[in-house]
Amino acid sequence: MEFIDYYKTLEIPKTVSDADIKAAYRKLARKYHPDLNPNDNTAKKKFQEINEANEVLSDPEKRKKYDEYGKDWKHSDEIKKSKQRQQTSNGGFSDDFSDFFSSMYGEGSRNKRAKFKGQDLNAELHFELKEVYHSQQQTLTINGKNIRITIPAGVENGQIIKIPGQGSAGGNGGSNGDLYITFSIANHPIFKREGSNLYVNVDLDLYTAILGGELLVDSFDGKVKLKVAPETQSGSKVKLKGKGFPMYKKENEFGDLYISYLLKLPTHLSEKEKALFVELSKIRSDEN
Repeated sequence: MEFIDYYKTLEIPKTVSDADIKAAYRKLARKYHPDLNPNDNTAKKKFQEINEANEVLSDPEKRKKYDEYGKDWKHSDEIKKSKQRQQTSNGGFSDDFSDFFSSMYGEGSRNKRAKFKGQDLNAELHFELKEVYHSQQQTLTINGKNIRITIPAGVENGQIIKIPGQGSAGGNGGSNGDLYITFSIANHPIFKREGSNLYVNVDLDLYTAILGGELLVDSFDGKVKLKVAPETQSGSKVKLKGKGFPMYKKENEFGDLYISYLLKLPTHLSEKEKALFVELSKIRSDEN
C-alpha cells in the first residue's frame, strides 16, 4: 500500500496540536472546495485528499497509530497482538511471528491465514439543496482511483452512504475496506426542508387577503397558482400535496409543500386611500 503523508497533505509539521490540525483543514478545505472550483478536477482531488488526511489526524487514536506505524497503521492492533502472543522468552520471535511480518511486507508467503481488511475511507460531498432534487452521477477520485457513484434524489444533510469495497486494499489477500460518504446539504435561502416536506413563507397583500383572489407562488419545481379565500388571516397555512421534496430512493414519491401567508400592509398611502380607510374604520365602528 502506497504511503500517504497526511501531514504533508495538510501542509503542517508532525508537532502541531489538534487545534492546528483543525485550522489547517478548514483553510485548505475552503481553498479547494468544489463549489469554489467548479469543473476543476485537480482541486476536487485535492479536496478529497484533504478530507482523508483530516479524518485520520483529527482522531487522536488514529493519529497515534499513524505516527507509530506509518502506512501499516490500520493493522497496528493485529501487529501488537501477534507480537505479544508470539514473542519468545529470550526476546526473539517465533517462526509464526516472522510469517506474520512476511505476509505484511511481502517478504514471504508461509503464513496464508493472516488476512486483514483494508482501511475504511471517509469522504464528504457538499451540495446545494437544488442539486439533490434530482438523482445524479458523480465521479470521485479516491487514492488515485476514479469511482463512479449514483446519488439518489432526496439525500439528506448529514446522511452517510456506504460504498462497499471502495476503501483501501486489504492486506495479504484480505477484503478491501469500504468508503463512507457524508453529505453536507446547504440551507436554501427561501425553502426550509424537513425530511421530504418543504416550508415557505409567501407575502399576501391586504386587498387579496380581504377580498380573496388568485396568487402565483413558487414551488421547488415551478410556479403554482393558488386560490386565496376571502378574509385570509396572516399566518394561515396551505398544504400542497406532493409538491415537496423527493423521498429518498422512492421513485416518483414526494413530500408536501406547506405555505404560510404573511400579510404585507401597503405603504406610502395617498390622501385618498387614507380617507377611504378612515371611512371604512367608521363603518366598522358603527356596525359594532
